[in-house]
Amino acid sequence: MSISNEKILIVGGGSGMGLALARRCVESGARVIIAGRGENRLRQAREALGNPAGLETAVVDITREDQVAALFAGIGDVNHIVSTAADIEGAYQLLPALDLKAAQKMVESKLYGPLLLAKHGAPRLAATGSMTFVSGIAAYRPTARGSVVASVNAALEGLVRALAVELAPIRVNAVSPGWVDTTIWAQVAGDRKDATLAAMAERLPVGRIGRPDDIADAIAFLIGNGFTTGTTLHVEGGHRLI
Repeated sequence: MSISNEKILIVGGGSGMGLALARRCVESGARVIIAGRGENRLRQAREALGNPAGLETAVVDITREDQVAALFAGIGDVNHIVSTAADIEGAYQLLPALDLKAAQKMVESKLYGPLLLAKHGAPRLAATGSMTFVSGIAAYRPTARGSVVASVNAALEGLVRALAVELAPIRVNAVSPGWVDTTIWAQVAGDRKDATLAAMAERLPVGRIGRPDDIADAIAFLIGNGFTTGTTLHVEGGHRLI
């Protein structure tokens, strides 16, 4: 399905996987709104994409229902909604060091945020529209320090299945990435980021770590395939096999 001239909202489009998807969509002729909490990051993203005419930006905190409602009131009808947003700061800890407030921020950004996007975005979508959210390999291969991340990813996939039923025929799906080289790894592994990713690359059947474009490819498939809903698409280099 061509996305030329379609209107696509990408929350978390200011960096990483979301930015890679925004680039792909703009190059395909779509009208794109990238949304996020940081105005500076959104401005940098616009510059990185070459300030195309078909690109808009919107500052929004998707954990705030009033802001989500205002977002859709401002941008109007859309064809597709994508969220790659997640606030994991402080949530990736062993239980003795875990701050409940950090865990709550993770839940709010990656579970309640998509829920609010669905609540206020569904009325703005045509029957042929879609929503795509990003879960993650931690739901299937949790590690020490990853109890919150694993739980939220699994919950998000449950939400996707429920929304696919409730909002039908609007399609609702998830992409579950493996380890992808994005800035989030600075929070997870600190100065051991490169060594940690390199060690995993050696273990994976594909022999490398994921790239943002790998996930953008998967999201683009879910946007375009009209016969896929309630599905989690795994893009993890064979991580579940090891």
